[in-house]
Amino acid sequence: MGVDLRQVVAGILTITMFVMLGQMLHRDYFDSLQEKAQGDAHDIEFEGSRVSVKDSLVGGVEGSKGPWMDDTNDLNPCWPTLLSGPLIVVEEAVSSKGYVTFSLTNGPEYHISQITDAVMVAKHLGATLVLPDIRGSKPGDERNFEDIYDADKLIKSLKNVIKVVKQLPEEVSLRDIAIVKVPTRVTEDYIKENIDPIFKSKGNIRVATYFPSVNLRKSSQDGETDPVACLAMFGSLELQPELNAVVESMIERLRTHSRKSAGRFIAVDLRIDILEKKHCHSTGVVGSKTCYNAQEIAVFLRKLGFAGDTTIYLTQPRWDSSLNILKDIFPKTFTKEAIMPASKKSKYLESESSEYENVIDFYISSRSDVFVPAISGLFYANIVGKRIALGKPQVLVPAEISETSGLATDFISPYISKKNHLAYSCFC
Repeated sequence: MGVDLRQVVAGILTITMFVMLGQMLHRDYFDSLQEKAQGDAHDIEFEGSRVSVKDSLVGGVEGSKGPWMDDTNDLNPCWPTLLSGPLIVVEEAVSSKGYVTFSLTNGPEYHISQITDAVMVAKHLGATLVLPDIRGSKPGDERNFEDIYDADKLIKSLKNVIKVVKQLPEEVSLRDIAIVKVPTRVTEDYIKENIDPIFKSKGNIRVATYFPSVNLRKSSQDGETDPVACLAMFGSLELQPELNAVVESMIERLRTHSRKSAGRFIAVDLRIDILEKKHCHSTGVVGSKTCYNAQEIAVFLRKLGFAGDTTIYLTQPRWDSSLNILKDIFPKTFTKEAIMPASKKSKYLESESSEYENVIDFYISSRSDVFVPAISGLFYANIVGKRIALGKPQVLVPAEISETSGLATDFISPYISKKNHLAYSCFC
């Protein structure tokens, strides 16, 4: 009986891959400032929060391979009850003849804060809010709000709080609009002291939000979160139907690839261009850095026990050769172009603007069974907020695992393990 040369070659390649994987799992691919004492709990710092987790926060999913975790359904929106008392009479906003305008910029992780601040300003001024346009990073890159988000949903969700119109009336001149900069998470006191006098003088204002900080941790100085802010942040923005259908189809395709893990998949926020700019460095906490590359993420997930056939979605726009090491260990690793319906690629992937792609990444990362932020920042912080709202606390912050294996529960995001995310002020 003859020997099939193809079978021999395949066998050699398989053995070689297992040997390489074994070597990788026993090597240390993470920069560390000092060795951890044996028996210490894992300390993680990401966006300024440290956590030491010893007890399991979540349970394993029966019948699935890997350290998957259950969703939770023990939190509900607090704001409907808080808003059931006296509200602004919307007619007052109309009679004021004053308007608040603004733009959404820099991607969906900023949009959430920008819409919240604009709603807060309009509410406390008794003004009418005008739907924003959406502006990309390049000059002239502008879209209508309805190209990405559901305008009717937003107007309906806010109808008992403020009046929202789709366009600024023609009789209002742009020269009559004063530009006002406001810090994100703007307070009623700030509005009264700094914005109200300008509004009374000019009659119309344009709000531009700036970000003194990118973390969304609760602060004892914040006091109680305004229920209107909670409504705006978590109850007003939804994707418009066509774009939502594209996201749903991509999620379904990822779940189809994940049949061996009960349809579960991991989303990793890993973008090569940002990694190159950030020059990932240590945060000063053992085993923790500001960002992680594909090789480090691959080893991290493997040491946590995720099987080689685990499905992974990357936010990286297009495939890059530096990602090959991740695909060698997890062959079912995909970027957008591999799982988006072919009929939608010309509109959502081949346009000069990256706005659609950023939004798709944001909503898939919010809905994945596990989210891993390879990059710290506002994208990570707002994804956590969305996941808290959806009952998906499985956010694993990368860090060095000095041994050959680790527990996923040791790497739960501090936002969740310490319950110090702003979202916990809005859900109870």
